[in-house]
Amino acid sequence: EGSGPIWLDGLRCVGNESHLSQCPAKPWGQHTCNHVEDAGVVCSASGLDTSPRLRLSNGPDRCSGRVEVFHNNLWGTVCDDTWDLRHAQVVCRHLGCGRALGAPGGARYGHGTGPIWLDEVTCTGRESDFFRCGTNTWGVHNCHHGEDASVVCA
Repeated sequence: EGSGPIWLDGLRCVGNESHLSQCPAKPWGQHTCNHVEDAGVVCSASGLDTSPRLRLSNGPDRCSGRVEVFHNNLWGTVCDDTWDLRHAQVVCRHLGCGRALGAPGGARYGHGTGPIWLDEVTCTGRESDFFRCGTNTWGVHNCHHGEDASVVCA
């Protein structure tokens, strides 16, 4: 059971809404229920999330390491071709890790495993999201894991 105000009651969602505020309901804060009727949800952990994700691996802390991206339900690496401080700046910003201090290539933090997802990445350095940088087609590359890109963030 929750505590405090009950804000929503009588929700009538169809199922295609992207936010609860799009579902018809009683006016905000008006209800005819109590906390023994609090709603909950259980989400499936299907692993079918198709949105690309970003992480740093094998580094000394969460803000330094080999750049890895999640695509097609697999973690893979980024090739260091064209990789420089502009790219590192975007990765650091994306991950909330401050400014970029370095953009080492040559698998500085070890050889990755799995697919090499991105090559020839082109960032201006001003992007807030790494996935807004330009790149070749996912999985198309001329690299090996000895060329995995890394970043060092402040």
